[in-house]
Amino acid sequence: SSQHLLLFLLFVGPFNCFASYSRATELFYSLNEGLPAGVLIGSLARDLQLPTAGGQHSASLQPPLSFTLASHGLGGQYVQLDNRSGELHTSAVEIDREALCVESSGATIFGGSAAVSSSSPSPESCLLLLDVLVLPQEYFRLVKVKIAIRDVNDNAPHFPVPHIRLSVPENAPVNTRLAIEHPALDPDMGTNGVQTYRLRDNYGVFTLDVEENENGERTPYLIVMGALDRETQDEYVTVIVAEDGGSPPLVGSATLTIGISDINDNCPQFNDSQLNVTLYGNSSLGTHVATVHAVDMDLGSNAVITYSYSQKVPQPSRDLFHLNESTGAITLSTKVDGDTPKLHRLIILGNGPGCIPAVITVLVTIIKVMMRPPEVVPRFIANEVEGVVYLKELEPINTPIAFFTIKDPDEKYKVSCYLDGDGPFRLSPYKPYNNEYLLETTKPLDFETQQLYEISVVAWNSEGFHVKKVVKVQVLDDNDNSPVFSEELIELSIEENNVPNAFLTKLHATDADSGERGQVSYFLGPDAPSYFALDKTTGVLTVSTQLDREEKEKYRYTVKAIDSGFPPRESIATVTITVLDKNDNSPRFINKDFSFFVPENFPGFGEIGVISVTDADAGQNGWVALSVLNGSDIFVIDTGKGVLRAKISLDREQQSSYVLWIEAVDGGDPALSSTAKITILLLDINDNPPLVLFPQSNMSYLLVLPSTLPGSPITEVYAVDKDTGMNAVIAYSIIGRRGPRPESFRIDPKTGNITLEESLMQNDYGLYRLLVKVSDHGYPEPLHSTVMVNLFVNDTVSNESYIESLLRKEPDISVEEKQPQISIEPTHKKMESASCMPTLVALSIISLGSIALVTGMGIYICLRKGKKHHRADENLEVQIPLNGRINLHMLEKKPMEISNI
Repeated sequence: SSQHLLLFLLFVGPFNCFASYSRATELFYSLNEGLPAGVLIGSLARDLQLPTAGGQHSASLQPPLSFTLASHGLGGQYVQLDNRSGELHTSAVEIDREALCVESSGATIFGGSAAVSSSSPSPESCLLLLDVLVLPQEYFRLVKVKIAIRDVNDNAPHFPVPHIRLSVPENAPVNTRLAIEHPALDPDMGTNGVQTYRLRDNYGVFTLDVEENENGERTPYLIVMGALDRETQDEYVTVIVAEDGGSPPLVGSATLTIGISDINDNCPQFNDSQLNVTLYGNSSLGTHVATVHAVDMDLGSNAVITYSYSQKVPQPSRDLFHLNESTGAITLSTKVDGDTPKLHRLIILGNGPGCIPAVITVLVTIIKVMMRPPEVVPRFIANEVEGVVYLKELEPINTPIAFFTIKDPDEKYKVSCYLDGDGPFRLSPYKPYNNEYLLETTKPLDFETQQLYEISVVAWNSEGFHVKKVVKVQVLDDNDNSPVFSEELIELSIEENNVPNAFLTKLHATDADSGERGQVSYFLGPDAPSYFALDKTTGVLTVSTQLDREEKEKYRYTVKAIDSGFPPRESIATVTITVLDKNDNSPRFINKDFSFFVPENFPGFGEIGVISVTDADAGQNGWVALSVLNGSDIFVIDTGKGVLRAKISLDREQQSSYVLWIEAVDGGDPALSSTAKITILLLDINDNPPLVLFPQSNMSYLLVLPSTLPGSPITEVYAVDKDTGMNAVIAYSIIGRRGPRPESFRIDPKTGNITLEESLMQNDYGLYRLLVKVSDHGYPEPLHSTVMVNLFVNDTVSNESYIESLLRKEPDISVEEKQPQISIEPTHKKMESASCMPTLVALSIISLGSIALVTGMGIYICLRKGKKHHRADENLEVQIPLNGRINLHMLEKKPMEISNI
């Protein structure tokens, strides 16, 4: 169809893109410059209303659409075209409108070329033109895609020059407008371009206005708002600021100097209205009479002053006195004679361009002299140039300066002379000559005290006529002064961990000498560390490295100030630097792990040990507080002395060791800390006697058959001790026996096993009671317990109640003091060979002793039974402390369950 339908589609999104197209032949899009890659510009398939893979024609066998850029020139680098979907996105190359359309606001880019387009949507458009081919043949067409690049405010105004200067005449009237020739530039368009100007300081006399021409260019104008006076202020310096209309607005600035040009608005003025002068009649031609001087506040040609006589000055006075029209100097131009008037009134005009002349009157009084004045004739000895004598300051006393000859030309009058003026000088007659005088010094001259003296040799005659001869003495400087430091001891301080090349101070030394002799250079003394630097010209003292107070706290060295005289002179000052502490060191324990061995049952709050900790910092930064991080309910630490204590007595049997963590925190801000591990090991104390676990009761018994063979194990005593080491080594012994033949049983001192030693006979039947002592090897005092082992020798147990009644009766047992012999470690002893006779004798003695012991025990038991039949039956305690002979009446009775073993 020949008709074209123009479609405008709005792209709804964060970048406000829109598109329009015309029957698949031309599409218009717009987007902002500077967008990132991947921003959707438009969908060609959708905007051209072409079928897509997911549309209603997807079921048909139509080939897929293909979109291709016809050329990959300059325009193609800014976009990415999806060949299948036809979606057009921004590429990784950012679009910069100002660089793209630099030639004109209507610049257009065609694929690989750029040209000015007259078909742009608006005068400010910057167009990107693309040719896209749509395939296959069924949908083939060439689509013209135009992308308008919209401006964003990404450029700040800038002035072409950093410094702008304007000149304003001081008589400029209020509202005078002066164009600023260098307006600000902004590549952005429209409201994003420069909109307004302002002055940062208008001094109350200036403001700015902006004029826009027909091309839209804005030019700032400076407007004078108040009166200007160059003589009051000849220049104003401010800053001109240009601001664009973006949101937010961007600004640029430049320095604006407003110079006030001079106009002739001031006239010459004399400081005085009249000047009185006296002139001697014998004055020579050219004698200076006076000088008049007027001032004009203007500049240049506006301030040029010329001097002239008023018409009121008579001609004789004009002839007698010459007036220099440039300098205003008045000199004697003709000889004074007897007819010359004594008084002359000279009216002098100061003339400026366009001004009414200023007026001053000079009254010259002429004193007529009838005689010739005395003559003063100098003959200089010291170096003299044009009346100025030059003396070095180190010249000695009585240095001659000049001879003066004093004489009267008429040789009629007596002439005397004297020295007028201050200074170390003396004028004295030089003998033997008459009228000869010597001028000399009276003390050394000091350039630093005074450099120039002006003295006069005055001669006068007897008629009172005076004549002066002025002599100027210029003192020449010598290198007689050493540099002087403002302080001989320079005390400085700096915090440690300073930055390299840190500034310490600026040394200052002065030298009263002049010229090179007074120029001072600074140097470090030989005792200064190498990491200190001193600028020889400025005297700036720096340190090139970080200082560490813990490494060195005080520095003391010398510095020198040397002048440039010949020979040079120097002075020395001392620099002391105190390095101030910073909290850069954590508390440090002497050891990371502490171990303390403490006996158990150590009293509460007793000193377990001392935790030693140091902090290399000083003052409050070095104060250390200690605290227990764990176990604080049991342990406490003295934060000042580091003494570790336990609040309670410690029992090794409950806990044998403790591991604590101690934290040390210093007093710095922020504080630093460290921790140490403390191990407390409890040493065992023999505070637990052996505990008999078997037999469980003193009332239990065991049936022993008479047929039991000798050496057979009968039973055992088993005990444990909660202590450790030697305190827990247990020995068993029988300390009391009762029965028909009680020595028939023995106990192993190590194991507690009870065995039968001899064969049992018919008369050995009955109840045996063995009192067994269970003792540890504790130091210094072993602890022990006792238990009663009951053995009933019989074939059977037919009457348990009878046995129990026997057990309830208190036995009468003699305690044997013999201690059990047990070796902790097995030892092997060799039997010494001996004759049989000593052995037989020993066995006989032992047998007789045993018989006597058994007989005695039997008698004692019978007597005890008769005395104690009235006593109630009582149970025996399992653990019985032994002290020599046992007293069972003193034992605490506790009921216990009787069980057969």
